[in-house]
Amino acid sequence: MDDMETWPEIEKAKTERRRELVLQGPGVDTRISSHGGLTRSIYSLTLLNYLEVSQCPSLTEIHEDIRRLTTLQSLILCRNKLASFPDVISLLGSLKVLDLSVNNLQVLPEGITQLSELNTLNVSCNSLEELPAGLSRCTKLSTINVSKNRITRFPADLYSERLDLLSSLVASDNAIEELSGDVHKLSALKVLDLSGNKLKEIPCDLSDCPKLKEINFKGNKLNDKRLEKMVNGCQTKSILEYLRGKGKGRQGEEGGDAEGGRNVDKKKRQQQRKKKAADEPDEVEELNKMVVRILHVSDAPTALTVKVMAEVKDVRPYLVCCVVRGMNLKSGNSLKRFLVAQTKLHDDLCGKRTTATIATHDVQLLKGPLTYEVKPPTQLKIVSLGRKEMTAVELMRHLHLEADELRKQKKRQNVTGLHKYLQLLQGKAFYPCLVDAEGLVISFPPITNSENTKIKKTTKELFLEVTSSTSLQTCKDIMDALIIKMAELNKFTAEHREEAGSDGEGEGPPEPAASVETSSELIVQQVRTVDQDGNLKVVYPSKTDLSSSDVSNLTIVW
Repeated sequence: MDDMETWPEIEKAKTERRRELVLQGPGVDTRISSHGGLTRSIYSLTLLNYLEVSQCPSLTEIHEDIRRLTTLQSLILCRNKLASFPDVISLLGSLKVLDLSVNNLQVLPEGITQLSELNTLNVSCNSLEELPAGLSRCTKLSTINVSKNRITRFPADLYSERLDLLSSLVASDNAIEELSGDVHKLSALKVLDLSGNKLKEIPCDLSDCPKLKEINFKGNKLNDKRLEKMVNGCQTKSILEYLRGKGKGRQGEEGGDAEGGRNVDKKKRQQQRKKKAADEPDEVEELNKMVVRILHVSDAPTALTVKVMAEVKDVRPYLVCCVVRGMNLKSGNSLKRFLVAQTKLHDDLCGKRTTATIATHDVQLLKGPLTYEVKPPTQLKIVSLGRKEMTAVELMRHLHLEADELRKQKKRQNVTGLHKYLQLLQGKAFYPCLVDAEGLVISFPPITNSENTKIKKTTKELFLEVTSSTSLQTCKDIMDALIIKMAELNKFTAEHREEAGSDGEGEGPPEPAASVETSSELIVQQVRTVDQDGNLKVVYPSKTDLSSSDVSNLTIVW
């Protein structure tokens, strides 16, 4: 059979002179398997600037003819079984986005270091033991994700001043034993995630990264036990202050003039901090004032319960829920800050929803008890956020069409929003959903939740749900992180006393700040999930969740 008959997508792309091509899922995988690999006719599409071939376990290699695709700007080859990649990747001089995540790669081609336009590199979830030396030549790199590999150390030139655009470095769940003090040379670094590694020390020089906003060193057994406790609970600012102070103490012991100029700068910063300390309490002490009070389920006779049906086991089996009261969403931009924080958790801890998904609802709009079940795509109906009611099939079709249109408008770069998560349900015969007492779907993870239960500035009680196909502990960890972030945001709102403005939905004029509740205390009400027979599956939070011994900036009151 002619290649073009077997691969009509390629024929269409060639005839229409298209600049993007997406091949993914079981149907594509079957063709790759039966033909002994990806058809080489794909490399004749020399106008492509976006190519995605994903979710194809039979795809184990890419032919060297890929060098012909010199106009490619985005190459997405995730969730396959690639064992190697040809070094001719160096000839793809226009490449900006390279995603080789969730494959079987043990080594990366040296040619990657020749990609001068590359700004996003994702090689997470492979079996890499090292990164190629020379990445400093990719001077436009802004995002690197190498999480869930076997890397033991970074190449020396990764700590290069040439990488002055690198803002995010994620290397969680590896075997990294050392972080060089030269990390301070990464002047644009904002996010650094080295959780789940084998670090013993965190260099004091990290505090000299001028733009660093978020760090994660959880899961490392540090020699400095006080620091280890801080990284498991405190905000980035507190940790950097501690490292800065620790570095100064070390310099005082060592003395000498070798770094005189740098010490002068540090003395200036120290004087500024002393002046600030005269007016403000210590950062860690302030954080300790954040209070989360737990309301036991037995103290709330009308508490919501969630029944989990057996069928979810094969789709998305894990779920934890709770109710939060006292979250101030009315003042100023507090609602916007909360939604931004939720999105950030989705992108980072939740692995862009591949690991877990968060959904929030207004308790006053819920009708319990709730049921977590599965439905065929044609029978699952939901009024998704900002849309009219439609079936899951219709919704997914709309989202795919919108994704295609957005890719065209954005010149085939990665798109934002829900479209990132469409592939997560590819090939599923049933979709997971959370249903209320009247049979209405209020949540369709990991895609969206319902417009009918959407939170607003006037929301006083939030129902939180976290679902995952990974593990129950993953759900709990994400929920812990969400509640801690809510406590931080609530404290920020209470301290700044912003005006309570209208949310744009006709809910009245702004109210003076003095009339808004300024307490930052949160109340978390336990929610039980039970099986079909009413037997308890999990209650969150339990005594082992949100442990104050692990989260030093949080006070838990049971």
